Amino acid sequence: MQDNSARPLALSLTVLGGMARFAQNLNFAPVGALSLFAGARLRGWQAYLLPIALMAVTDPFRGGYSFATPFVYASFLINVWIGSRLRNTENPGWIASAALIGSAQFFLLSNFPMWLAPHSLYGHTFGGLVTCYVAAIPFFRNTLLSDALFTAAFFGLHAVLSRVVVRSERVAAVQTA
Repeated sequence: MQDNSARPLALSLTVLGGMARFAQNLNFAPVGALSLFAGARLRGWQAYLLPIALMAVTDPFRGGYSFATPFVYASFLINVWIGSRLRNTENPGWIASAALIGSAQFFLLSNFPMWLAPHSLYGHTFGGLVTCYVAAIPFFRNTLLSDALFTAAFFGLHAVLSRVVVRSERVAAVQTA
């Protein structure tokens, strides 16, 4: 059975990271990394609720909602699921790989509605879809950089603080036979 006990350190880091969304600029935002971290360090419904609540509350201040909003929210829920695969590890390689996969799926999912929208700038053909993704490549750089930076910050801070301040949240090493 899953442990749903309180995790004040993980919750605090998640909320603090969420507040950084107000300072985001040009696809340099903490939400992808925050979703990954929430999946890895929060339990149950909290992991899925926090990124979605953060987006729902801050979106009106960041430009509102659009045709793409459900796709973006779905992408963050996928990041939570990817993060849940990291619950029993602090391995930097696994965490970095998960962040890269999360960035890639965000790129694919968040740009798809730019092509799918009824009044899209891109033709509703395979060529139009390819053109849409090619046009979005310059924005992918900031997504990768922000996901890498914020993922390292969230997981690194949690690793250090869970050893020094809130020892009850330390990730137990998994024994392999």
